[in-house]
Amino acid sequence: MAILLGSIADDYTGASDLANTLTKNGLRTVQTVGIPDPSLALPDVDAVVVSLKIRSVPASDAVTAAASAERWLRQRGAGHVLYKICSTFDSTDAGNIGPVTEALSDAAGGGIVLVTPAFPETGRTVYLGHLFVGGQPLNESPLKDHPLNPMHDANLVRVLTRQSRYAVGLIDLTTITAGPGAIKARLDSLRTAGCTAVIADAIFERDLETLGEVALETPVSTGASGLGLGLARALVRSGRISSGSAPTADAIRPVGGLSAIVAGSCSKATLHQLEVAERSMPVLRLDPERLLAGPDEIAAAISWAGDRISVGPVVIAASAAPETVSRLQSLYGREASGHAIETATSIITTELVERGVRRLVVAGGETSGAAVDRLAIPAFLIGPEIAPGVPVLRTVGNAQGDMLLALKSGNFGGEDFFTAALAMMH
Repeated sequence: MAILLGSIADDYTGASDLANTLTKNGLRTVQTVGIPDPSLALPDVDAVVVSLKIRSVPASDAVTAAASAERWLRQRGAGHVLYKICSTFDSTDAGNIGPVTEALSDAAGGGIVLVTPAFPETGRTVYLGHLFVGGQPLNESPLKDHPLNPMHDANLVRVLTRQSRYAVGLIDLTTITAGPGAIKARLDSLRTAGCTAVIADAIFERDLETLGEVALETPVSTGASGLGLGLARALVRSGRISSGSAPTADAIRPVGGLSAIVAGSCSKATLHQLEVAERSMPVLRLDPERLLAGPDEIAAAISWAGDRISVGPVVIAASAAPETVSRLQSLYGREASGHAIETATSIITTELVERGVRRLVVAGGETSGAAVDRLAIPAFLIGPEIAPGVPVLRTVGNAQGDMLLALKSGNFGGEDFFTAALAMMH
């Protein structure tokens, strides 16, 4: 299997978002969970998105994992590798966007890397190097209160410089509007000045298409799914994609079994989606402090679900308001509290699957990663889109048999996302 485009995603929901974007734009795409075992037979595709869980791990661990994935993708023919990051540049000053970007550049022989988290379809735009989320500067958006990586600076040149060994440059909107030739000239100038990474403005999809055309001529780029859109369209325009459009019908074939939703995200969007879900299905809200205290809360949740799940879908949520999360972090530490909740929700998810759940929605990037890891799902086919950035996923090579999943980043989806997702899985 020779692939045209490879990607390394820093979390599982982001991987699904990118795989969805590539599929919508004409690339036959599969999402793997880590580097696949050699025995796993993958379908013939144009693009592979390797899902890793490296957004919030130590930078050295992220670099090691990304480098291994890059080697695997190159060995299978990938001429370009996109390091897929969150569209809100979710990171700390220690990384991991800068260290991984530089490591991938080094592995490809050096050179300058285009970086942009812009994705106008989901309200993420970059202007003069500043990231806007739904029209708000990043540091004024809800991301300023992110429980793991609060974002307090909208200037991405500054943010990335604090994570990087080398200088970071900027390609502004005026240069991008002038076209690929102007961008390449600016890249040459910045490379001469010692830059290895360059933040690129993007306001409209046409900006991403221009950036994708330029990035495709380089070995590495870093960005959100918007840059994936640009790369996919550039590949299609090049005539190297023969499929015309990527089929999704096979991924949505019905499966039997029960349905459930597990939420760990504490985003404002997910909290509202849970409120809406309560109008039509039973919702159990876990006590995060009791989850940290021991296994009793997990056992109670499994028992609660067992009494109800044969009647219809159930929702189990460890999501909590920001002030509750802050209090727990102050008492137990950020890493310990986050790990405890991820572990609890993944155990609950596994127990639900053992009891017959085959249609599963998981909300939250870290929650999704922990659940998929515990279930040991090796890969997904990409189905139709439920909401921007969130496709239906069909398991490939799964020990539990065929399942349909949706892995949702916290801020994605409309207020009725949960009911909409389950409706598409029937």
